[in-house]
Amino acid sequence: MNEEVEWWEYDDAAEMAAAVAGDIGFIIESAIDARGAAVIALAGGKTPIPIYEKLSAAKLDWKRVTIVPGDERIVPLGDALSNVTALAKYFLPKGARVMPIVPSAIADYKAAGRSADALMQDLHWPLDLCLLGVGSDGHTASIFPGPDFDEAVNGPKERRALGLMPDPLPAEAPVPRVTLSLAAITSARALMIAVTGDEKRAVIETAIEQGRSSTYPIGLALAATELPVDIHWAPA
Repeated sequence: MNEEVEWWEYDDAAEMAAAVAGDIGFIIESAIDARGAAVIALAGGKTPIPIYEKLSAAKLDWKRVTIVPGDERIVPLGDALSNVTALAKYFLPKGARVMPIVPSAIADYKAAGRSADALMQDLHWPLDLCLLGVGSDGHTASIFPGPDFDEAVNGPKERRALGLMPDPLPAEAPVPRVTLSLAAITSARALMIAVTGDEKRAVIETAIEQGRSSTYPIGLALAATELPVDIHWAPA
């Protein structure tokens, strides 16, 4: 169990967004100072959007920053469900490299996962940062229960990404996914979680208590991470 989990609590989502954006900016600057480039994975969904609004306004050397989605829905670019499309809206105009990880015309989610993994292998590893969200069911990235869960959690450490079919499919986005593997997530130099609401806080607290026996994907991620983890939380 990771004993180095630190909670950061805020009065509201706007205060959290400013703080998390500042922390991410510092990580990016540190990576650029250290080796001339930064590679980060950012979460999809609605919760981190205020963070990205703040972060994209920061005066950083964006041309040296590569951003990948921590997970992606297998939908066309430009689709409302596409995480990389949402990220591109904020960071492409700044000059960052925002990397799509799902081929535009592919129906086989396993093949999509292999393609994403090949793309990821060309990046600098470990990631400088992985920002995670958490679902009320305890999933993180797109590590959901289903036929591919064990591969996502226990697959080869060198596998960066894979295709995954959630079972059941989430109602808000009932499509197969490509996700970073647990090994890719937990190898990051910095791991941060940003969530809102009492329900998700309770899920994370339970996951931490359960440790390596957790039934929640976020619990397995926290248990497998050796570095300190910052959890940023605000009321819904």
